[in-house]
Amino acid sequence: MSKDKVAGNLLIIGGNEDKKGKCKILKRFVEMAGGRDARIAVLTTATEFPHEVGNEYRSLFLEIGAEAATVIYIDDRDTANDKNKARNILDSTGVFITGGDQLRLTSILGGSESDAAIRQAYLSGTVIAGTSAGASVMSDTMIVGGDSSDTPKKSHLGMAHGMGLLQEVVIDQHFAQRGRINRILAAVAQNPLIIGVGIDEDTAIVVSPDEKFEVIGSQTVTIADGRNIIYSNISESKPSDPLALTNVILHVLPEGYGYDLKRRMTYICGE
Repeated sequence: MSKDKVAGNLLIIGGNEDKKGKCKILKRFVEMAGGRDARIAVLTTATEFPHEVGNEYRSLFLEIGAEAATVIYIDDRDTANDKNKARNILDSTGVFITGGDQLRLTSILGGSESDAAIRQAYLSGTVIAGTSAGASVMSDTMIVGGDSSDTPKKSHLGMAHGMGLLQEVVIDQHFAQRGRINRILAAVAQNPLIIGVGIDEDTAIVVSPDEKFEVIGSQTVTIADGRNIIYSNISESKPSDPLALTNVILHVLPEGYGYDLKRRMTYICGE
């Protein structure tokens, strides 16, 4: 999606965000969506427990202070093409995509009326947020699987097309908690143009239309920039061979830091 036409912001959460304490990330979402005037659409397509998850988020957003919060249940392709569902998305000031299975999300929504509505809403200024699987789908290429318990290998990565709201980036979530550095490194090795962004739990990035993002939350965001890779064996190695990769730039950023995706540079927020 061409960023020069985008008016909206993205809030991409690494999963397991605080829902019982200060709820800092969820409050930021409501604030971005208009505060007391916020009209939130909760999209539960990714989860196997849509009613439980949807009701939890709906109650939270109303408690935090949103004017309205509606759960949009889309569980199959027919429903994804329901024009009333699409209209509900377009009428919202913030769309929140829950966790679950990112491949379920894209396989049900991809190319549908609801998918088009999300894209149109984003272009027009609506805030699009996603947690866990809802975070992974934000990029044009997404990680859908891969072992995170071993040394980096080609076989540890399953990739698929995402929603494409964020270009030339691949997102991984539950990052430090599930030891997923090998997955981001393998993704960057496959295409050094892509910036790997690993987001820890209870942590998020706020992406603005100028392709800069700010880190918020209690943990960190890891960035893998492979543009200056000198050598990689990923094209000639067997799937089970260890990955060789030299000259990757890694950044680890807590709250208060940001990253410029165009310039591939970190910065301190407020400076």
